[in-house]
Amino acid sequence: MAARGFMPPAEGVALAVAAESADLSLGALLEVGSYCGKSALYLGPVARRRNSLLYCVDHHRGSEENQAGWDFHEPELVDPELGLMDTLPCFRRTVFNAGLEPWVAAVVGDGPRIARHWGTSLSFLFVDGGHGEEPARLDYELWTPHVAPGGILAIHDVFPDPADGGRPPYEQIYLPALANGFVDLSNTGSLRVLRKEF
Repeated sequence: MAARGFMPPAEGVALAVAAESADLSLGALLEVGSYCGKSALYLGPVARRRNSLLYCVDHHRGSEENQAGWDFHEPELVDPELGLMDTLPCFRRTVFNAGLEPWVAAVVGDGPRIARHWGTSLSFLFVDGGHGEEPARLDYELWTPHVAPGGILAIHDVFPDPADGGRPPYEQIYLPALANGFVDLSNTGSLRVLRKEF
């Protein structure tokens, strides 16, 4: 799909299939880490078809790996006045151009702070936030308790082999989830899909 981001098509399709399988009677659809909206192009149509709403949580200042000097930095996404990354305009354009605004809600702010105040159970949670140790750990600790029993957890950039990529999504989200009531449903590339059993 035509949008900035780092979601291979096969993983995006698998993500949509996972969201399609979620039991919406259990709660809302939510993604942590939206960047420029590429994953919303896969999840937003699911919300539209199911007459639901996708919440997209992101501070839109870019993750560690998006900052200047890192591999995934895109200088054109830096606000020239502030000198800071600002992916929100790009995200909003992506969602608007796809005709998904009625089904996609941007929740702009610090993910951990939002999670601490979040009051709605989740039928589907997609975690693709910061890939450092602390951001990944906080995403697991603060967001997964909101997943209802029977709900779906999808995690991006899970690399069991250190040679393939960074470790935090694997070590700080995927492994703790398996140890605490989630079971594997599928894996496609670096995308892991699990269900919360209890």
